[in-house]
Amino acid sequence: MAFMAFANIYGAVAICRVMLLAPTSFKTYGDLGEWVMGKWGRYLTVIAQMGNCLIVPCVFLVLGGTLLDGLYPDAFSTTTWSILMALTVLPVCLVPTLKEGAGVAFAGCMGTLVADVIGIAVVMHGMRGHPTAPAPDLNFKQVVGAFGNLALAYGAGIVIPALQRQHSDPTRMPRVVFVTMGFTTCCFLVLASTAYSSVGCQISGNLLWSIYPEADTGLTTLGFSSDWGAIVLAYMFMQLHITIAFSVILNPAFYITERLFLGMHKPSPEDIENNLPSYAEAATPNDGADHLDKSRLSKRSFISIADNENIHLGEPEAEAAEYRGANAFKYVLLRIAIVVLLVVASVVLKDHFADLTDFVGASCITMHSIILPIVFLMKKQWDVMPIWEKMMAVTVTVVCFCLGCYVTYTSGENLFFPSDDGVEFPFCGPEYENTVYYNYTAAHEN
Repeated sequence: MAFMAFANIYGAVAICRVMLLAPTSFKTYGDLGEWVMGKWGRYLTVIAQMGNCLIVPCVFLVLGGTLLDGLYPDAFSTTTWSILMALTVLPVCLVPTLKEGAGVAFAGCMGTLVADVIGIAVVMHGMRGHPTAPAPDLNFKQVVGAFGNLALAYGAGIVIPALQRQHSDPTRMPRVVFVTMGFTTCCFLVLASTAYSSVGCQISGNLLWSIYPEADTGLTTLGFSSDWGAIVLAYMFMQLHITIAFSVILNPAFYITERLFLGMHKPSPEDIENNLPSYAEAATPNDGADHLDKSRLSKRSFISIADNENIHLGEPEAEAAEYRGANAFKYVLLRIAIVVLLVVASVVLKDHFADLTDFVGASCITMHSIILPIVFLMKKQWDVMPIWEKMMAVTVTVVCFCLGCYVTYTSGENLFFPSDDGVEFPFCGPEYENTVYYNYTAAHEN
């Protein structure tokens, strides 16, 4: 946890530092990659971003189908619920230039926080009076396996470039990101330690699964009876979060595929010429407000992930014009096709939610939010970086690359060649791996 917190915070701050070094005409994450590493840099950033923006919504469809099936048991299958969820968010996905307002983004953020708080409260109430929780029987694979999940939990790199472009004072962004990521780490630590104090090694990969009652016994997997109203609230708030996040995160993927397959969003000759850094930009890329474009000076009340690859940032009329005429029908078909493919993937992988989250976290998000930003920073600042930061940057990059490859391989193996060992609590030793260590219901009935 400590290493992942440090790596993600350093990677997020590295993005801000590289953005400050780049000429202001370089607006997108792809531009940044090309400025640092040429065409290969653009390819790496776009591929990582596409993987992030396509696989994470697939995770949301799997989670959404499971949540809705839990809220309305025996109404439809999990597969049907995933399809219905995709249909409900499809109209939003077809909005040409979706930008989430600050209120919507805040609602999505609060949704997951409230769901987690309710889940922890239910667990702590259900496990009241418990003895000392059993410690985990850790091994290398279990410890390293948390890498992908934690990378997905942080995953802030996708929105930072767009945030920085619209900040009124981009030079403050490294501090803003550092404080924000630090606060996020504190939230993770509080949530994890609070739940762990009650259940120990029998904590599940998803807190919401721990509070849901079994159909035959009416008890949770931890042996207590949970309040159905609290479960409904927790599931509804989490559903709110993933519904908002689904359409938002997909937008950069829509934008990039429209550029690749429909020829839309191509930079004009003027944009290409403006992207050539002048002598002043190359020498003093952050010198004064004269270099700040309109999007940075704007104090709009929203920031959109959709802006990550948007060449028309700050030009809404030019952006909307591309979706008229012959492109109107084409972009709708393309976006529907992408959503359909995601639904198919979610149906195929619906029984492997944990492995899917580990896979996307260890691969795309690790590359996008940790490895590439630090590599970009080292390439541009190596000559002026102090020796301690060089050692730190190289260590984080190498460790994250190795762990990312390992977890991607192991989670991918479980995804495509699954095996069921039948263990209920895999983090526990033999004594408690299939037996609840404290059953509140049984203890108080006797």
